[in-house]
Amino acid sequence: MQFSRTLLAAMFVAMTAISTPAHACMSRAPIELTDVKHAELVVVGRISDYGVVGDPERIWSYARFHVSIDEVLVGNASETLTVTWDNSTYAEPASMPAGPFLIALRDPRSRQLPLRGPSATILPNAEPDILTVLQAPCSYPFMFPSTSDEAREIRGILQK
Repeated sequence: MQFSRTLLAAMFVAMTAISTPAHACMSRAPIELTDVKHAELVVVGRISDYGVVGDPERIWSYARFHVSIDEVLVGNASETLTVTWDNSTYAEPASMPAGPFLIALRDPRSRQLPLRGPSATILPNAEPDILTVLQAPCSYPFMFPSTSDEAREIRGILQK
């Protein structure tokens, strides 16, 4: 009996030590493509200089990258943007393909974040002056290959 309590306690400590807020979702929420209406800017562009920024004091990370704009669907943008992405569902990937991607962006200071998941840790944006990828907590980010079904559907939503 004592052995199993000790084993359970050790497993709990190990799981607590390796978990981070990026893994705070109990399950993935379905994406609602109509949430694109929460975006300040929707573009088609290519990703470059992608990197994950980690801060040991904050115990979480986010990605920062540049987007070379091919097309602006909503809003106004210069030829190149620096954006951030804090993937609330899982850790950010170590690298990203160049694209092109359809990317919906929001002002991180806005309260327009759509909520979908039953659980999530929502942390303040590390770079509040830089646009960030639109993503409801525990759902998928609005970053789709430009020729995907999702990108085509988003274009249709934006034309309505």
